[in-house]
Formats: sequence, structure tokens, C-alpha cells
Amino acid sequence: MIMRNSELIMVVLLLAVLSLCRTNSLACNEREKHALLRFKQSLTDPANRLASWSLTEGCCGWAGVRCDNVSGRVFELHLGNPEDSGTSTLVGKLSPALLELEHLKFLNLSLNDFRGTPIPSFLGSMSSLTYLNLWGASLSGLVPHQLGNLSNLRQLYLGGNPGLYVDNLSWISLLSSLESLDLGWIDLHRDIHWLDYVSQLFSLSELYLPHCQLNNMISSQGYVNFTLCLTVLSLPSNDFSHNMPNWLFNLSSLLALDLSDNSLVGQIPSTISNLHNLNYLNLSGNMLIGRIPESLGQLKHLEILSIFSNLLCGPIIPYQLGNLSFLSYLDLHRNKLNGPIPSQLGNLSSLSYLYLQSNELNGTLPRNLGLLSNLVALRIGNNSIEGTISEENFAKLSKLKYLNMLLTSVVFNVSHNWIPPFQLQHILLRGCKLGPKFPAWLQTQRFLQTLTLHNVGIVGTVPKWFWMWALNIQTIYLGYNQISGNLSHVLINSTNFHADSNRFVGQLPHLSPNVVLFSIANNSLAGQISSFLCQKMNERSKLRILDLSNNALSGELGHCLMRWQSLTHLNLGSNNLSGEIPESIGSLFSLKALHLHNNSFSGGMPFSLNNCTFLGLIDFAENKLTGNIPSRIGERTHLMVIRLRSNEFFGDIPQQICQLSSLIILDLANNRLSGSIPRCLNNISAMATIPSAIDDKFSTLKFSIYLGYQEEYLGYREDLILVIKGRKSTYSSILPLVRIVDLSCNNLFGGIPIDISSLFGLQSLNLSRNHLMGRIPENFGGMKYLESLDLSNNHLSGEIPQSITNLTFLSYLDLSYNNLSGRIPSSTQLQSFNALDFIGNPELCGAPLLKNCTEYEGPQGDEDVEGSERSWFYIGAATGFIVGFWGVCGALLCKREWRRAYFKFLNNIKDWVYVVTALKWSWVCYHFRRYHMISLGCLRGCNQEGREERGGGES
Repeated sequence: MIMRNSELIMVVLLLAVLSLCRTNSLACNEREKHALLRFKQSLTDPANRLASWSLTEGCCGWAGVRCDNVSGRVFELHLGNPEDSGTSTLVGKLSPALLELEHLKFLNLSLNDFRGTPIPSFLGSMSSLTYLNLWGASLSGLVPHQLGNLSNLRQLYLGGNPGLYVDNLSWISLLSSLESLDLGWIDLHRDIHWLDYVSQLFSLSELYLPHCQLNNMISSQGYVNFTLCLTVLSLPSNDFSHNMPNWLFNLSSLLALDLSDNSLVGQIPSTISNLHNLNYLNLSGNMLIGRIPESLGQLKHLEILSIFSNLLCGPIIPYQLGNLSFLSYLDLHRNKLNGPIPSQLGNLSSLSYLYLQSNELNGTLPRNLGLLSNLVALRIGNNSIEGTISEENFAKLSKLKYLNMLLTSVVFNVSHNWIPPFQLQHILLRGCKLGPKFPAWLQTQRFLQTLTLHNVGIVGTVPKWFWMWALNIQTIYLGYNQISGNLSHVLINSTNFHADSNRFVGQLPHLSPNVVLFSIANNSLAGQISSFLCQKMNERSKLRILDLSNNALSGELGHCLMRWQSLTHLNLGSNNLSGEIPESIGSLFSLKALHLHNNSFSGGMPFSLNNCTFLGLIDFAENKLTGNIPSRIGERTHLMVIRLRSNEFFGDIPQQICQLSSLIILDLANNRLSGSIPRCLNNISAMATIPSAIDDKFSTLKFSIYLGYQEEYLGYREDLILVIKGRKSTYSSILPLVRIVDLSCNNLFGGIPIDISSLFGLQSLNLSRNHLMGRIPENFGGMKYLESLDLSNNHLSGEIPQSITNLTFLSYLDLSYNNLSGRIPSSTQLQSFNALDFIGNPELCGAPLLKNCTEYEGPQGDEDVEGSERSWFYIGAATGFIVGFWGVCGALLCKREWRRAYFKFLNNIKDWVYVVTALKWSWVCYHFRRYHMISLGCLRGCNQEGREERGGGES
């Protein structure tokens, strides 16, 4: 019996070898051979995949060519890109030479590059085809209707070509033998009857239509004809915005249903239990509401259940989900589920991935989750989970690789010599209680890639074993603890190292060239900055993020900055650095953000900064910098933040600053700037538009680290200290939405430009403590998003414009110590401010000031009446003068006798005046001479008496 079996095996092997030999020795059809060579000529083959295609060899032995064993005719072409990479891609176009392969049944050209050419219509004439795969082949244009002629086609894959579109899908219903259809990433939105045509494919078992811009799953006929053959329905990333249609739940043969990343609304119907054969269900990324239906627990074959990123509420139904014994993947994160984590989840013995983070769950972590021996990933972060976690919670989790308890309140209570049963790759703990001692069990983890112990209450010195053990860990986050230790002789080799807000001392550690992010802000590190910058490395540094702010570093930057040319973010703020900013800073060509604030830097802004073409943030505030603000700053078109406050800059504000269309923060306060405010600030389009989280220009300054599990990111985020509403605050997460202009405490003069009110997105405007004059622009109320306005301590005059009442978001206002006059405009907003916000304007009245406008306006009313009466007096006097003048003069001109009598009268009057004047003058002269003689005699007598008195006294 054994001999017969061995003989049978030998015969089978011999037949197989003979079959292979025959395939290679088959005579190739010459016509088809030359057709294939012409097809090859239409392509370029950088990887020489078609090197075997030559005249000297038969085509049946060529790479990717399969021939019929009997006839020798070519019936299969396997020319899909095997590596999904550009190195082995065939490039060119589809040649009509393929038409000569009359017996071709299988054609695979997927993942090649046909340079955006359309699908040739001649493919519709290749009637023998049963398999056509052009997936991801860089095709574009209209999908030809002639493909409907391929009546024998069973598998059609045209997806992965975003340039393709369909105007009418009716031709698809002609493919009566079709079993599998993939049109993913093809634009199908032009045909609203797509569902009616596809549902007529009675042999269809797999339908893939992701990213097709479909917006309707409702049949125009009122019913859907899908047969029981359909096992896979994949419609993710479309635009469905209605309830889940009822016809879905009649597809009892479905094994996989994917409706993720749409905008489906309503509740998950209880009739979902009709899909009793389902093993894959993905409804994530929609807007589904309500509770998880109990009937979901009846899908006994379910292996993967993903409903994350919806609006589901209520508790996780315990006993129903506990029945899904085959479930290996459960993702319910980012919903509004509440209540405790049900202990019945511990019965899911096949469960490998449990994602419950970012809900509203509370209570404690069930201990029987520690019995899930197949569990690989546990993510329960960003919930209100509390209580104590002991060794029992991890008893049988020997396969656990990923642990996420970020933003929970759990307390770890394990023994000092605990040896966990698992070997983790990623630990993410934040906000929970792991300390106060540094966890010794960490050193048992040999394959760790990510270690996040952020704000976990660790106090004390880093153990000696830690730094050597940590050399191979890719990402380390130890921020916001009270960890201490001297870093002077430590080597950091992690790609990302973040240890802000601890108690580290000594000099800066040595960095290996592998480090990309190094942030150790807010510690007590000291020493010369130059010794760190000038450290020797065997390779070029890869460092992109360097944050040493809020330490006690000293010295000058020197010229070693040029060794760190990969830097994109540099923060040396709040140290004791001094000297001039070196020109070597211009060698950091990739720099995006530069913080040197709160140091003692002197001199001017380096000219070489012009080389940093990607610079988006400059923070040189609170130094001793001097000179003019260079006009070339306007050439940095990516600049979003300029913060130069509290320096000694002088001169005009350069007009070129208006060219910075992306600028959202301009802070030049507390300098010695003079001249007028530029009248072109309305050209800064980022401030002239409403802030939006969608249009986040600040995203170019973000730095994220993908951890490899779902959507878990860690990263570095910029922050700034800004003075808004009279308070100094640190802005970080909302910084991209801030829009401010602060030019306060300078020597600016002139008026407030009218165009500044075109900055509709501005939230804070501070022009206080300058020498501005003129009126407040009438259209100030157009800045409707303004929250803070300070124009105090200037020489502004006139009335407060009425439009200021439109500033409904205004919560801080200071107009004090100007020359404003008139009534304060009436609005709930303005009257809610303190009187001190308007003080120092003597001519200003009305609430909230105590000065009553009726008393102030009364005299003004009398003056108006008096002025009116005075006007009528002048009008009457002028009229009387004209009438009297012409009445007398007219009569004298007309009557000669009157004229003679009048002039005779004037002559008599003249003579009389002359005689009287002469007599009076003679009398005055006589009396003056007489008085003068008497005065001289008296004066001489007084002088004589004085001499006599002096003589008597001397004797």
C-alpha cells in the first residue's frame, strides 16, 4: 500500500514537470508574438521586466505571458506592477496590438503608469476577456461605454484612477456574468441611477465603490434587486447623508459591509440582525446617533466591529456584545458612550484589539479584562476611568503590545519587583498615577518603541539603569513630572525626546545624530550654550526641533549654529543668553520658527535671516535689540508671527510689512518706533478674513509623530506669550485662531488709518501710549470679531463713532486719557464697561461716566438759540444799512438842490470842528506849560532840602 502511494506521488510529480516543460516548449503563435512585441514598443520598462520578450525566444516562455497548453495561444497577461513602486512600473500607453490576442481571457496591467491617457475603447472588442484589471494605472477621462460589450467578463477592476469618470453607468448592467466590480476613486456622481444598474448584476458577489462621490443610496425604482449572491458591499468615503436604507438589511448573504466615512444619520436599525452572516462591519466616521442596538449581539459570526467617530450614546450593551465569541477587533472610540466598561467584555476570548478611548466612560477597569489572553492593544484613554490597577488586571495579557491610558485617573499599584507577562511596544500614560517612584518594571520591557509617562506623578532621581536602557527607545515623553538628575554626561539617542517641566540640572546632554526632536524646556539646566552647539558628531545631525527655553543657559550663540542645518524649530527663549544674534543663523535654511525672547541679545536683526525663506514665526521680544526693523522682512512671505516687543527698535514701521499676507500676529509694542501707522495694513489678508479652524495656516508649523497604531500622534506645538485684554497669557492650542496688532508704547503719531478697520478678522488692537491724533475712524464697527480695543493715552479727538456699538464680542475697551468729546454711544456692550475706561476725556459724557449729558448739552442749546438770534440781527442790520444808504445817496444823486445844501452843511460842520479843535489845543498847551514850571520849582526845592539834611547829618 505504501509502495503504491509513493508510485502515485512520483507519477503526479512527473506529469507536473512534463507539463511545465511543455509550457516552455509550446510553439508560440507568430502573429501573437509580433503583437506582443508591438505592445512592448509602446511602453518603457525601466526595470527590464520585459527583458525576456525577444524574437529569439517563444512568447509562451516570456515573463507574464501564459499560453494554452494545447493550442499555444496566449490567454493570460500578468503585467501588474508586483512591487507597487515606481522602480518596476511600466510606462506608456495601451497599444491596439492587444486586439490580435483573440483568445486573451486574463489581462492584468494594474499599478503601472499610463500617463493619464484614457481607457481605450478597443478593449470593448476583446470579447474573450473574463478578467480585466487596470487598478491604479494612472488612467483618466471617460470610462468607455464599449466595456459593456465584454459579456464574458467576471472580474472588472478599474479603481484607483481618480482621473476617471462615468457619465452613464447603464452599460454595466450588460455584464451579466460579472462577479466582482471595483470602481473605487472613479467619479460616479453624474449618474443618479447607479444603484439601479448595479443591482441588475445577478451574479455579482463583490462590489467596491469607495471614494466615488456618490450621494444617494436610494433606488429610483423604490426597490433594489440585489440577489443573495452579494457577499461584499464596500461604499466608504462617499457623500451619503441620509438614514441607512432598508434594502441593506435584506442582504442576508453579506459577509462584509463597509459604509465608513460618509455622513449617514439616524440610528443603527435593529434589523441589522438580519445580516446574520456578517463577519466584518464598519460604520465608523458617520453621524449616527442613539444607542448601540441590542440586536447587534445576534451577529454571532462577527469578527471585526468598527463604529468609531459617531455620536452614539448610552452604555455599551454588556451581555449582547459578550455573545460575540469570534470578535477579534472592537473599535468604539470617539463617541459619547457612558457608564462603566462592562465586565462581559472579558468573555470575548478572541478579542485582540479593544479601542474605547475618547468617550465618556467612567468607573473602574474590569479585572477580567486581564483574562483576554489574545489582547494585543488596549486603548481606554481620554475617559473618566479611575480606581486602582493591580497586577491582576494584566494577569494573562501576554500578547499585549500597546497600552493607552492617556488622560485617565487610574492608580497603578504594583509591587516594586513586578515582572509583567507582556513585552510592550508602546506605552502611553498621561494624567494617571504611576509614581512617586520611577517604575522599576519598565526595565523588563526589551522591545519598547514609545514611552509616554506624561504627568504621572513621578518624583525623584532617574535610576542609573534608565539612560542605557532608553538608548533604543524611539520616542520618550517624560514631561510634567518632578524627575530630577544631572544630564551633563548623558547620551540621548531617541528620535523624539521630550522632558519639559521637570527638575533636571547640570549641563545639556550629548545628542546622537539620530535625534529629531529634543525638548527639555522649563528645567534648571545651566552652562554655556556654545558647548552644546559645538559638540562633535560622527554624522550630520537630523535634529529638527530644539526647545531649550526656560532654563539658565548663558553665553553667546557663536557660529556653531551652522552645524544644525536641519533645524525647523528653535526655541532658546527665557534663558541668560547675550551678545549679538550671529549671522550664522542664516545657515538654518529650513527654519520655520525662531524663539529668542526674554534674553539679553543686543545689536540689530541679522541680515542673514533673509536666507530663512520658510520662516513663519519670529519671537525676539524682551531683549536689548536696537536699530531699524529691516524692510526686507516683507520678503518673508510665510511669516505669520512677528513679535519684537520690549526692545529698543527705532525708526518707522516698514511699509513692506503689509506684504505679509499670512501675518496673524504683529506685536511691536514697547519700542521707540516713530512715524505713522502704515496705511496698507488692510493688505494683510490673514487678518482681513474670519479665523477658521479649517483654514489653518499654522499647520505648517506643526510637528507630529505617528506612532503606528490607528490615529495616535504625539508632537510638538508652538506657543507664545501675548498681552491681550491687559493680561499676559500663554497661547498654544488656540494660537492659530488668534489675530492681534499691538503697536502700543511707542512714539507713533498721525491719525489712525481708516483702512485698518478692513481687518475684519482682528480680535485685539492696541495702539495705546503713542501720540496719535485725529478722530477714531467711523467704520471701526466693521471689525466685528474685535474682543479687545485699547486706544488710551493718545491725543484722539472728536466723538466716539456710533459704529463701535456693532462690536458685540468686545470685552475689553480702554479709551482713557484722550481728547474725546460728546456722548458715549448707547449700547449694552459699551455701558457695561467701567468709567475708568473713559476717564481723562473732559468733554466726554454719558454712561458709564457720571457726567450727565443733559447738563452738558444745556448751554449748548442756549448758544444755539443765541446764535440763531444773532444771525437774524445781522441779516436785519445789513438790510437796514442797504436801504438807508441807498435812500440817502439816491436822493442826493437825483436832487441837485439837496446835493448843494448837503455839501454846504458839510463845509459848515468842517469849519466849526476846526475852530473848536484849535481853541481846545491852545488851552491845553497853556495849562501844560504852567504845570511844568510849578513841578520844576518843587523838584528843585526837594533836592535843596535833601542836601541840607545830609550836610547837617555829616556835621
